[in-house]
Amino acid sequence: VGLSAINDGVLLKCHVQAIIKRYFKEKFYFMELMELWNEIGLQTAMGQMLDLITTHTGAKDLARYRIQGYRRIVKYKTSYYSFYLPVACALLLNGAKLSDYVELKNVLIEMGVYFQIQDDYLDCFGDPQVIGKVGTDIEDYKCSWLIVQAMELANENEMKILYENYGKSCPECVAAVKNVYKELDLQDIFLEYESRVYKHLVSTIDAEPDRAIREILKIFLKKIYRRKK
Repeated sequence: VGLSAINDGVLLKCHVQAIIKRYFKEKFYFMELMELWNEIGLQTAMGQMLDLITTHTGAKDLARYRIQGYRRIVKYKTSYYSFYLPVACALLLNGAKLSDYVELKNVLIEMGVYFQIQDDYLDCFGDPQVIGKVGTDIEDYKCSWLIVQAMELANENEMKILYENYGKSCPECVAAVKNVYKELDLQDIFLEYESRVYKHLVSTIDAEPDRAIREILKIFLKKIYRRKK
């Protein structure tokens, strides 16, 4: 694709604005809808930037891979456009004020974080025949949930193995990193996290007074809980 992809991206963004203007210009929520798309576009670009500078900028240092930074990347890169944007658009089209739905926004953001953590887990431990690809987070030196957890739990020898092998494409290096993940029981830690976050989300959803919103959130959660791809 090359550099033409940059122009393609600009075209797509312009088309979003053109489509919104074409179909919603006369609606009372037009400006707020346009502002929402612009805001989410900015937040997503910021998330991509954080991901890129964490992964590719400066000297490679796994010590930078911490949970606070990871959650910040995921929140902006994934959660806003994947989970919050569709619901926020529906609310606006229904005449609602987004400022009245702060807790709903928080729930959707947390779902997005959970979704990305699942992605990171499946990249390493998922079945390529099921997910449709061979994961490359290790080879690509990605700031994934697994490496973040490993950096918190690894002993001195395991840390040495991670530093020597993470971000390298040879099969032996990838296998060495995966072996550390298994030694640290990251599969079980993920399952514990999944169970914990599911219970928290269910509890939060059940406390939502609006029945329609409860049902939407339940549909979202059902689609992603314990997914295999």
